[in-house]
Amino acid sequence: MQNDDLPTEVLIAVQRVFEQHSSLAAGASSNAIDALNSLFPNESSLAYTEAVQARLLERQREIQKEIDLLREQLKRNQDSDRMQLIQEMISELLGQMSRIREKATESEAVVRSITKDIQVLDLAKKNLILSMTTLKRLQMLVNALAQLEDLLSERKYREISQTLAAVKQLASTFTSYMSVPRVLQTWKQIQELQTKLRSVIDKDFDTFYLQDSSKGMKPAVIADACLVVDVLGEDFRSLLVERYVALELKEYRRIFRTSDEAGQLDNISRRFSWFRRLLQTHELEQGRVFPSEWKVGWHLLAKFTEITRDDITTLLSTAGKSLTVKTLLDNLQIAAEFESSMAKKWATPYQDMLSATVQSNSRPPKPLTHAFDPHMSVFVDAQDRALSDMLAPHRKNKGLKSTPRHSLETLDAEDGDESNSSPIVVLPSSTELFYFYAQSLEQCAKLSRGSPLFELCNVHKKWLRIYAEDVLRAGLKQRLPPIVAPRKSIDSARFDIAELKQASMVINTADYCQTTASELEDKIRSHIDEEFKEKVSLQEERDLFVSAISAAIVVQLRELESACEPAFSSMSRSVWSNLNHVSGPSAYTAELVRTAEQIVEALKPTVEQKKYLRNFLDKACSLIIAKFTNSLVKSRPLKEIGAEQLLIDLQTVKAYLSKMPGDSLITPSYTRSLSKSTSRLESLLKVIVTPVDPPEGFILNYTLLIGDASFSNFQKILDLKGTPKGEQNHLLDSFVTITSTKDELQGTSFLSSLDMDPPSVTQLGGTLTSPAIVSATESIFSGLVSPPISGPPTGSTEVSRNDQRREVFSDFKRFVSFGLRRDSSQIPP
Repeated sequence: MQNDDLPTEVLIAVQRVFEQHSSLAAGASSNAIDALNSLFPNESSLAYTEAVQARLLERQREIQKEIDLLREQLKRNQDSDRMQLIQEMISELLGQMSRIREKATESEAVVRSITKDIQVLDLAKKNLILSMTTLKRLQMLVNALAQLEDLLSERKYREISQTLAAVKQLASTFTSYMSVPRVLQTWKQIQELQTKLRSVIDKDFDTFYLQDSSKGMKPAVIADACLVVDVLGEDFRSLLVERYVALELKEYRRIFRTSDEAGQLDNISRRFSWFRRLLQTHELEQGRVFPSEWKVGWHLLAKFTEITRDDITTLLSTAGKSLTVKTLLDNLQIAAEFESSMAKKWATPYQDMLSATVQSNSRPPKPLTHAFDPHMSVFVDAQDRALSDMLAPHRKNKGLKSTPRHSLETLDAEDGDESNSSPIVVLPSSTELFYFYAQSLEQCAKLSRGSPLFELCNVHKKWLRIYAEDVLRAGLKQRLPPIVAPRKSIDSARFDIAELKQASMVINTADYCQTTASELEDKIRSHIDEEFKEKVSLQEERDLFVSAISAAIVVQLRELESACEPAFSSMSRSVWSNLNHVSGPSAYTAELVRTAEQIVEALKPTVEQKKYLRNFLDKACSLIIAKFTNSLVKSRPLKEIGAEQLLIDLQTVKAYLSKMPGDSLITPSYTRSLSKSTSRLESLLKVIVTPVDPPEGFILNYTLLIGDASFSNFQKILDLKGTPKGEQNHLLDSFVTITSTKDELQGTSFLSSLDMDPPSVTQLGGTLTSPAIVSATESIFSGLVSPPISGPPTGSTEVSRNDQRREVFSDFKRFVSFGLRRDSSQIPP
């Protein structure tokens, strides 16, 4: 076979070709840039391109020669005679393997024939040993039975327990031999002996239970008999214990019948005293003979609990409507104290002791306090009535009294008087309410953790809703502010400082209530049974308190609007078209800033949680901008000079609004929103300032600042500007002609939401959906109002729908003003 192998040099050549093929495959898959870098590592190597090419060609010729040589050698080695020889050798090898397999089969048959007799002998030996062992065990079992009968006649229970255990263990090995007559006879003898043994022990226990002095049964004999009972089985032991328990509690059933005086609810403590005396007698006398593993004391307790629970259930049902809360709670407290004392006595939970006295597949018995659960509605109703009496004065709005409006001078005097006393942060009625909740919850949890506690939770929820609606919200003025009549002087502005503080008190109280309600929910869940945990939720009640916070902030915004109304009325009555020149800020802006500042400064120390104060400031800023826009629209026509004056007034109002929150309350979101809303108003006024001549410049300025091609929006600008109707038609025609060629312009802009006939009173309303979101104002110019009255909370990163439109000042740096009469430097920053 060695002579038929391929030559060594051929194998080496083939291996080299395979290696070269692998390297070529890897090279083909590698990056061509890496291959070029290896051939030309630097720029100077590019000069040797021809040499590299020649080297590669030479390498290619060498490889080709090797391939041709290998092909020649392979052709010479492919001999058909040689392949035939290999096939013949394989056939011969397969034949040899077949013959070896046959020989192995024959050898196995020979070995079996030789060892057949040995296997028979081994099986016979095994059967013989098993027979001897079985007979020996049967002899031992018969002897043990004879010995057991002798011991039974002498009542030697300690020895009987040991012998009986051995007999039962030996008998268990004969279960598969019941077809053998002798084994079956012995098995029947065992059963008869156990029956006789149960009968004898049963009589001895009866004699011991009845304390028959004539027979004189010694406790030591019964103690030894208990060892035999353990061997006889758990059923027999349970029978003896149940009989003992029934005898011990027979007198209890007779004395405390529900029809007798001793068995009434007012004597329930006597029941427990009687049982404690019984338990003491049991432990000192008869109970000492029972093994501790029998838990006879627990069985006495379980049976006493069953009888007493049934009696209490009957008595409570019979009492009906005459059952008072005091009677119910006093008896429940006595029963709970008894259960606690028993659990402490044995250092085991009361329910565990009851469960240990029944079989594993039986339902665990209920404790004594379970009998009171169906009647705990008396307690829950009493808590309901107590809460009703507690909140009755506050539901009549005695806790939140409205006071007439005060002047700003009176407010300053009152603030000086109150500086010496510590202010009340929340209404005392709220702290009283939750203190009562805590007390009733603890009391009910000690007595019952099931459905009564869940019913009490529902009562708590009910009065939380009533407190939020009838005390907090009812304490606010649930009316819209009246349309303020024109005033003779803006110096006569008034606002109700008492109502502002009252609203702040509602905010603080509602926040305290919704926070404490969350803690109350967690506390109830920690006390109540597992089946009720998922049903306990105070989320709806917390939402009501958040809604009350919303209503209080709306009241504060109404007061701000009412106080600022004289200034805005003066602004709307101004005849801007008669102005000949621009001066400093108008008089109404000083009054507006002074009034808003007084209200904001009065509110800051009264609101405890600054997140609500920030929310009010956000909405106040929106409200002032909305009212400014309303007054601007009402005071049209503005003309160019009037628009320039309004730009100066807007900058004054903006300067105050930018610092209105103060350093501790201002947020980047507030600053961005204020800048956005005022910049839109500035764009509106700057378009009005622009002269209409030439029309192309005016229209171009509109498209740069407003950024839309809306015909109606352009008409609004002309109406605000006060352009005569004759000129408007020409300007509108030019606007349509110019904007029709500008495809980049939008169809709408912030002017689309501008109401040219705004209402006299801003409508405030809405509710909170979170502590930081208050719906307050539906503006006539929602595009200018920032932050929106109904929208994301302060600091939110959400983008409104208006923000998705193209910004009007996106190309402000390229803005060119056409024909402004005044230089932009005249407008204060």
